[in-house]
Amino acid sequence: MSRRPLRLLFTLPWPTRSGGAEEMLQALVEGGPSHGYESEVAFLQEGPWPEQLRAEGVPVHVLGAGRVRELHTGARAVVRLARVLRRRRPDVIVNWVAKTQLYGSPAAVLAGMRDRVVWWQHAIPEGHWIDRVATALPAAAIGYTSHAAAEAQQRIRPARPMFVVAAGTRLPEPSRVAAAVPAGLARLPEGTLVVGLVARLQPWKGQDRLVRAAALLRERGHAVHVLLVGGDSWELAPDYARELPQLIADLQMADHVTMTGEVPDAGPYIDRMDVLVNASDPEPFGIVLLEAMARGVAVVAVDRGGPREIVGAGVSGMLARSGDPTALADAIEPLLDSPELRARLAAAGLERVRAEFTEDAMSRNFATQMRALVAAREGARSR
Repeated sequence: MSRRPLRLLFTLPWPTRSGGAEEMLQALVEGGPSHGYESEVAFLQEGPWPEQLRAEGVPVHVLGAGRVRELHTGARAVVRLARVLRRRRPDVIVNWVAKTQLYGSPAAVLAGMRDRVVWWQHAIPEGHWIDRVATALPAAAIGYTSHAAAEAQQRIRPARPMFVVAAGTRLPEPSRVAAAVPAGLARLPEGTLVVGLVARLQPWKGQDRLVRAAALLRERGHAVHVLLVGGDSWELAPDYARELPQLIADLQMADHVTMTGEVPDAGPYIDRMDVLVNASDPEPFGIVLLEAMARGVAVVAVDRGGPREIVGAGVSGMLARSGDPTALADAIEPLLDSPELRARLAAAGLERVRAEFTEDAMSRNFATQMRALVAAREGARSR
């Protein structure tokens, strides 16, 4: 085993890249050759991401699964995946979220590889049936991006071995930091500070709470403009996406909020922010916080879940006591009052990312965990 790279097969539910879990997976695939593993990916559906990976030379399989409740289609996808596993013989099968554990684990059992299954719990589980079923299915271990997610998973039985690999981000090229001002922000009044949020439009992401917080800050005399980057990815919350503009109008914030919709690269928009806010409550990890910190932007997040493991309160960012609009406004306000504080926290955030949260560190730690799992399996077989 030590003479060749590990062979990993990831299973993915989404055929597009529009969130932190997808960016983490893409970085792990790209980082494999430098850290002793090779990757291939099985998608439930065809789409632009599988096409991109093929173009990059990554082996890709598309299973043609439908919705989870479509049992016949799902069963066929499991059989297809079992055939792939028998043919490709991966050392580890990494089911990237609970949903793909529902396919990947049964397929591994059919292929005689149940002891090679790992699945990744990206969420902070709250008892949803998918989490319970995924945990009940065979797995050698469950991986987590934060200790907060791992601690919550411990409440679900049966207990499984677990490990944590923090996400990482790429330090931007200097030319990207100097990107042009995005359309819609070029004519803001002098002295206006931009407070932004980058996320899919979903209630738990908290775009509405940030808009309410900004309305409170304007009432307190702060010239603040809100930049909401992201759209209704996968149509997970179409009602929320439709209602958010009406809320903005009702709060008389229409002239003080810019919504970009889906964008191919959030980096230029983050560059334009004076403060980036993660209003999720709780947030399982918060890769967008790392992206902002890597670009020298001060950050605010809720003092729960993954952000506690990223942001040093008052040192490398600010932590709000909750996701309530008033609590968010209270955490943002000192940064609006003090350019010096913004600069100091931004500089400390950048150093924290460089020290602990790079993509290279993430891939290296991930490789270490995968090799430990394979070694444990081989040790058990030799006894």
